[in-house]
Amino acid sequence: MSLGPLIVQSDRTVLLETDHPQAKDARHELAIFAELERAPEHIHTYRITRLGLWNARAAGHDAEFIIDSLKSWSKYPVPEGVEREIRSTIDRYGKLVIDRDETGLRLTGSTPSILIEVASNRKISELLDERLENAYRVKDWARGQLKQELLKLGWPAEDNAGFTPGTPFEISLDQSLWRLRDYQKEAVAKFELGGSGVVVLPCGAGKTLVGAAAMAEIKTNTLILVTNTVSARQWRDELLSRTSLREEDIAEYSGSTKDIGPVTIATYQILTTKRKGEFAHLELLNARDWGLIIYDEVHLLPAPIFKMTADLQARRRLGLTATLVREDGRESDVFSLIGPKRFDAPWKDIEAQGYIAPASCYEVRVSLPDEVRMDYAIADQDARFRIAATADAKMPIIKALLRKHKGEPTLIIGQYLDQIEEVSQGLGLPKLTGETPVDEREQLFAKFRRGELTALVVSKVANFSIDLPEASVAIQISGAFGSRQEEAQRLGRLLRPKADGRSASFYTLVARDTVEQDFAQNRQRFLAEQGYSYEILDADEI
Repeated sequence: MSLGPLIVQSDRTVLLETDHPQAKDARHELAIFAELERAPEHIHTYRITRLGLWNARAAGHDAEFIIDSLKSWSKYPVPEGVEREIRSTIDRYGKLVIDRDETGLRLTGSTPSILIEVASNRKISELLDERLENAYRVKDWARGQLKQELLKLGWPAEDNAGFTPGTPFEISLDQSLWRLRDYQKEAVAKFELGGSGVVVLPCGAGKTLVGAAAMAEIKTNTLILVTNTVSARQWRDELLSRTSLREEDIAEYSGSTKDIGPVTIATYQILTTKRKGEFAHLELLNARDWGLIIYDEVHLLPAPIFKMTADLQARRRLGLTATLVREDGRESDVFSLIGPKRFDAPWKDIEAQGYIAPASCYEVRVSLPDEVRMDYAIADQDARFRIAATADAKMPIIKALLRKHKGEPTLIIGQYLDQIEEVSQGLGLPKLTGETPVDEREQLFAKFRRGELTALVVSKVANFSIDLPEASVAIQISGAFGSRQEEAQRLGRLLRPKADGRSASFYTLVARDTVEQDFAQNRQRFLAEQGYSYEILDADEI
């Protein structure tokens, strides 16, 4: 027992004293296997979940590591029941294995009783064929669905059935002007060892380079799935500048272009487009013998693609993301169908190495005028959020922050198109939304990168996969404030290291004493998960 910053409770919650001098180190280890639930000022509450433990196990951490970590940081003895539960949960991982013999797929178990238990489940029995010696034959098409159902039963299967090599295609990294960082090399090595899974890295830490390095290791036809067309073109540009690939090797399959090549970059939107009730572009998944499929921003993977991915289990799958949090709660489907977490680097560790910029985070509370407060009081819940989020009282604060950070590259980020239009006109700044043509978007981003524009008003289209390395100030005026994943993306826009070494400033404007302020607590949870603190300011302090 130590006088550390943790208190481990018998209900598998863990309390972290944030003011303790060892809190930062304890938090980094805790985040490997526990999920943050609440984050008020001084005590943060984590919960040790089964999925968190299995992700930790898949990433190479055993029960002894987890228990020793808790004991080393805990102020009081770890309850025996918690210790037993951790060992029991970790022990379940790998008791069932999906492998392959000369005939096909098999489900094998460490004991006959476990096999009989799962095979007696109706949904699982439908995926199995005949009984073998200490195994069941698995139907050829059922590999992904079987993993989903086993996870629901609490028996995560280890998938050792191997992967199709795909059609070979020579790809190598061109490191004449740059080098992979150590954490990127480790991420690729752990992914290659597992064959499928997710790499979690903050925005700005080079997730695209991890994808490129994985492609160079596997050397096969690759399908890359991305959030939008701008992201597709940024992937193309990175691959052209960082690898041996030539322009004719890389094809784009999107709303505007439908080409297929050895490396094809497609958008999630095109894959989920339906005609007459059917997915119109499913043939893309079998258009070539893909040896690798990369899912960029895997936390945004549309629900229909989980079904498609269940049929792609023979292909290597790499998910890239800044956060495994999904707003639809389907983290278990990512685990089952894309693969478990293979690598996760705490944001603050990468910041300490100088690879992402330090950031200061602020919540600026704005008071609503009496007449707006009255409108708010009589409105229904949905209307209340919009009234608070789009309050005109935020405009003077935006202007004050622009004066404070004059000349610094600044993004003003909003959720509502009419609010974005008003702010754009009121400040005389260009706006960028989903309605902005792709070519115009790229021109605006290029001007911002060159310093010809120092401020840009953007909608949520700028949340995802947009490379604006010099952006150092973000003013969030409205958003899906219940969304931790959105907070990850918006903060991530600022984290590319700056040429002059300056830190970033992230402001969120919140209407005081409204539902918007209530939702803002989720943002604090995300920032706390990553080791950031934030300061609450009154509008008069700007």
